[in-house]
Amino acid sequence: MDANEFVLIDGLTVPLDGEKNLLELIRKAGISLPTFCYYSELSIYGACRMCMVENNWGELEAACSTPPKAGMKIQTNTERLRRYRRMILELLLSNHCRDCTTCRKNNSCRLQELATRFGIERVRFPNTADSSDVEDSSLCIRRDRHKCILCGDCVRMCHEIQNVGAIDFALRGSKMTISTAFDIPLAESDCVGCGQCAAVCPTGAIVVKNDTRRFWDALSDKNINVIVQIAPAVRVAVGRELGLVGEENSMGRIVAALRRLGVDEIFDTSTGADITVLEESAECLAVLEEKRERPLFTSCCPAWVSYCEKKHPDLMPFVSSCRSPMQMFASLVKEHYRASGRKIFHVAIMPCTAKKYEAARAEFTHDGSPLVDCVITSQELVHMIRESGLQFAELEPEAVDMPFGTISGAGVIFGVTGGVTEAVLRRLFPDKTTRGLRAAAFAGVRGMRGSKEFAVQVDDKIVKIAIVSGLANAEKLIGKIRAGEKYDFVEVMACPGGCVSGGGQPFAAVSAREERGNLLYAADRMSTIKRSEDNPLMSSLYESFRGRVHGLLHVHYQTGDK
Repeated sequence: MDANEFVLIDGLTVPLDGEKNLLELIRKAGISLPTFCYYSELSIYGACRMCMVENNWGELEAACSTPPKAGMKIQTNTERLRRYRRMILELLLSNHCRDCTTCRKNNSCRLQELATRFGIERVRFPNTADSSDVEDSSLCIRRDRHKCILCGDCVRMCHEIQNVGAIDFALRGSKMTISTAFDIPLAESDCVGCGQCAAVCPTGAIVVKNDTRRFWDALSDKNINVIVQIAPAVRVAVGRELGLVGEENSMGRIVAALRRLGVDEIFDTSTGADITVLEESAECLAVLEEKRERPLFTSCCPAWVSYCEKKHPDLMPFVSSCRSPMQMFASLVKEHYRASGRKIFHVAIMPCTAKKYEAARAEFTHDGSPLVDCVITSQELVHMIRESGLQFAELEPEAVDMPFGTISGAGVIFGVTGGVTEAVLRRLFPDKTTRGLRAAAFAGVRGMRGSKEFAVQVDDKIVKIAIVSGLANAEKLIGKIRAGEKYDFVEVMACPGGCVSGGGQPFAAVSAREERGNLLYAADRMSTIKRSEDNPLMSSLYESFRGRVHGLLHVHYQTGDK
């Protein structure tokens, strides 16, 4: 190979292979160059300057925004660069809240991590940070602008990936901040609660709203029966955070931990997903039989529903009337236990911050009480287990409880983009053999691409399907629909990759999202029951709630409600 096809990095010859910037090439060489503002799926911003490198002429260049060229010679770790990075960190810390021990991001803060890495033992400049300025109006996330380092990650995520634009830079110079339009409360803005801004925030400036205290209080009340449901994507996200190595599907240990915390009964939200498949596939059949206008948009994702309400209210009649799996299951749980007279506190453990908003909606109440009393995210579950002192890796896995303990693999894969569609196709395809399962899996539903389109045949009908994750991709698809493109079934997930990368999950890079999705497919392969309609629990549930099924499982959204 020609020597000109290489870049010399710290004396190491590194071949070029289509990397779009020096930072990618440097990381390929096994060097962890520090950054605050770089994410491969976001545009290049180059604000933090931590990734500066020194070229052969002694000039400094930002690695994130410099394309690699054959023959370049660069240094990443000179004394000059180390002093430079320490100076940046000191300047950031001089205008930053340093109450690290009480910060939600303690031990997972990028600023804290780099300050430790570069040996910042004192800051030579006076601390000019103002007192805490918390914006707490949202049910989903909490902001403290005085922990913000103006990296712009949240702004670019909100604009570029989610197309929401609820926040942006405001003011100039030393007064620059991240704000909503006219500094209105976040709850009154266009925010849909997806939490992706919190997922990319490197400090504690944007964090998931903490509702664990309500959960602890319920567990401490001996007059309350605490019932928990766990979403499919949670099981593939918390294990690594809690010290599991080589075992990523930690559902059994999560159940064991919750029992040790004092939870009375524990169920799998996949049961609700199975019910959703039956109801949503019936709606899809109505579309194919021309009994309902096309396209049919899925309704599992509350951030998508909120986005549709705020940005495209005229499309709400096309959104499935099915409640989300969380709310379907909650309806059945509350109905099942209502006759017993027991005081129930129902907790949903979700990968999604927007579920907190969904649980508080007026549509999901009964006699003035919410069907889901409290939503905690995967991150909050991790904090609770750590607080309890339980050694998660040493717990023996346990099974969920009856009478809602039977699930199908179709319900489990709801947590990954394309999973809802694949589960519905398993229901609609007449071939119920293993070959039919493979046909559904390889129809075009799988993969982490943000936008997928394909057509399948169901009986004598050709079904045109679109699958999108990330609300900017949803917006592009809506543009095509408005331009005349026809679809029968459209699955929308607000978070890129689906629930596996929800705003309430421990942060996952793109490769980790794919790994989590593969783990859900692995759980599906190990399931004895593959299709929702084959779950024997479904027939007994429908029999138990005969005549009340539609009222329990469907919803009419009051478009425009905050």
